[in-house]
Amino acid sequence: MGSAVLQEDLQTIANTETDLSPLDGATVFITGASGFIGSLLVRSLLEIRRSRHVDVHILAQIRDEQKAEKIFGAKEVNEGALTFVCGDIRSPIQVSENLEYIIHTACVTTSKTMVTHPAETIDTAILGTRNILQLAREKKIRNLLYLSSMEMYGDVGAETAHEKVLGYIDLSQVRSCYPESKRMCECMIQAWSQEYGIPFCTVRLAQVFGPGIQPGENRVFAQFARSVIEGRNIVLHTPGMSEGNYCYSADAVKALLFLLLHGENRETYNVVNESTHMRICDMAEMVADHVAGGQIKVIRKIPEESKNLGYAADVHLKLSAEKLRRLGWVPEVGLQEAYERLIRYMRETGV
Repeated sequence: MGSAVLQEDLQTIANTETDLSPLDGATVFITGASGFIGSLLVRSLLEIRRSRHVDVHILAQIRDEQKAEKIFGAKEVNEGALTFVCGDIRSPIQVSENLEYIIHTACVTTSKTMVTHPAETIDTAILGTRNILQLAREKKIRNLLYLSSMEMYGDVGAETAHEKVLGYIDLSQVRSCYPESKRMCECMIQAWSQEYGIPFCTVRLAQVFGPGIQPGENRVFAQFARSVIEGRNIVLHTPGMSEGNYCYSADAVKALLFLLLHGENRETYNVVNESTHMRICDMAEMVADHVAGGQIKVIRKIPEESKNLGYAADVHLKLSAEKLRRLGWVPEVGLQEAYERLIRYMRETGV
């Protein structure tokens, strides 16, 4: 079933004021293309091709072709706009086509997987990024866009996290496999760029959500949205004192495409809607009171033993988007509207 709200977002992205002419005649390789961010990028480029008449070709790196066909359908594949590249990102990548751009989104995104399979989490990040760098070197691309994470900052104390800030990561905690591997990937990209001349931009994403989330999505925003849809109280299994930083999906994709085409070489940018910064417990109350109209409540049920549930330690991080804003990017969708649009999508698709 299609989604009207997702199509609205794709049209908004396609109608961006960003100069898209560098995409005309170009081929873009996207890793993790069946994931949330990757699939939105593929869909957005297909909409740009259709509605803006930009002759862009997309190579979508995936692991499961049947899953990809369910997400994207067969029309664009049959018409030659979209090609699937099947394989594990940890294995060397074989691409016969010339490439102009690479967007590297593939990584582990589920906290429980980070805790139960930390070695695989690290391998996916490090080996995958090395393979992408090798491909970028071979193809002499125009730009590589690497999707890092706000988690790489670690504990920065009370300081607002600008791109040059770096905090403490406790390596004795198994879940640190994720932020520490993101740091190493950023370091690898800098090294390969210096030695082999690979152009790149790094993006440190806040938590992104909105229409297009995948079936089975269970991160906190999806749990809160389902509580609204089902009329159930929101149940917190932690005190909810971690401070969240968020960005609506369409706003994030517009930022990614802008930086892919016009970001400064070898620079790093935070992508976040600064107005969304709040504690998890406060976000739960906002959803219950304003999104659900007071029809549900927030309940706290904190188990005595929670270390194996996959929750990250409390973080007190406030991201700054000042560097990206100076280039003209402005997020348009606030947190309440983001939830309302996400819920519309979940109702339309049954996700």
